[in-house]
Amino acid sequence: MSFVELKAALSLAIVFICRMLGLFMVLPVLSLFAEDLQGASPSLVGLAIGAYGFTQAVLQIPFGWLSDRWGRKPVILLGLSIFMVGSLLAAQATSIEGVIVGRILQGCGAIAGAVTALMADLTRDQHRTKAMAMIGMGIGLAFAIAMVLGPLVSSAWGLSGLFVSNALLALVAMLVTVLLVPTPVIRRRDLNSSVDRLGVRQVFASVELLRHIFGVFSLHFVLMALFVFLPELLSREFGPSDHGVIYLAAMGGSFVLMVPLIIFSERQRLLKQCYCLAIAMLSVAFTLFGTVNATLLLVGLLVFFFAFNFLEATLPSLVSKLAPAGTRGTVMGVYSSCQFLGAALGGSIGGLAMEYGDVTGTTVLCIIATALWCGLSVTMRQPPCVSTMVMALHPELRDMHSVDEQLSGIAGVQEVTVLPAEKTAYLKVDKHVLDRTALQRFGQY
Repeated sequence: MSFVELKAALSLAIVFICRMLGLFMVLPVLSLFAEDLQGASPSLVGLAIGAYGFTQAVLQIPFGWLSDRWGRKPVILLGLSIFMVGSLLAAQATSIEGVIVGRILQGCGAIAGAVTALMADLTRDQHRTKAMAMIGMGIGLAFAIAMVLGPLVSSAWGLSGLFVSNALLALVAMLVTVLLVPTPVIRRRDLNSSVDRLGVRQVFASVELLRHIFGVFSLHFVLMALFVFLPELLSREFGPSDHGVIYLAAMGGSFVLMVPLIIFSERQRLLKQCYCLAIAMLSVAFTLFGTVNATLLLVGLLVFFFAFNFLEATLPSLVSKLAPAGTRGTVMGVYSSCQFLGAALGGSIGGLAMEYGDVTGTTVLCIIATALWCGLSVTMRQPPCVSTMVMALHPELRDMHSVDEQLSGIAGVQEVTVLPAEKTAYLKVDKHVLDRTALQRFGQY
């Protein structure tokens, strides 16, 4: 990667981290401050936890389309501005309704599509996968930091101070966008970063893809439902100042356990088995949460985050493997919308379950959701051992139809989509048998 590409990748990853930190920091503490808000009830607290997901689900794809017309940076700055206004509104709120409105506005800053499109504009085809991976790692890092930072900030400055910190993070992201993110000279067409309007329907025609789209919906459904009752359970056994340490230990331990499992599942080609095991572990975690034992509560927390982090890392990879070459942007657009819809409904329905069924009702709800997901997953086919590759074709190549056929004939190449005008090829390859020498005759990857 060139210096400009590395600068673009790192700065846009920082933008993502700042925004996701603001959304996630509220999760481990909001239910603890509910008694200080007028009109608060478990159902409304659950709605406040997941409210951002409704607007994220609705606006995720439209914001990406707007960036095609208005430009990437203006749309990103608009989204961050809306996020800042929502944070400040929630910081001033004295009622749970005010917090809900603030969270809805926070979700209106749906800039994921615009950020990935800008990344495509600023990076060459052969380096784009690495740049996108930096953003993906940034999101995972943001979640881990938020679980620790949220309790620390709220214990020092309260819920209002937490939302003010969200606004400051949005301001930092805006400054990074203006001062550090390079301005693209050209706008590139990238099928892995943009959503094709006509292709959205095709996503729902694939049973295997639908399994995993339902999977990410379920995963974020149970995540939001968890934070409706988990902070209260921890408060019964531990002091508020201990929550940050507990989350740090659980997240750290889960990452230590998760990485070897990911490596093992890929190398041994046992991804389906490990995937189903992780879903089952979510049910085990919620069963442990239903006990009244402090030790089992901590074990459940470790088991949950271990399974959650493994699935959160594995699901995008699975979806990418199953998406036809050149449709990843469309598939991931639908995937992200369903992810946020799961978060919205998880908080809302989880809050209702908490209000009318207490912790037992909420844990039963989550066990049912994970059991349905597990039932769908045990019948799935073993995922193909393929990787997505974007290739910049040599400028001297003329007959693109011939190039398409020749690339398809190379050992290890399973699917090919060529954009003749951009001289770009999107490939699905099995890297274990790929003839790299033959492939390099056509371009760089």
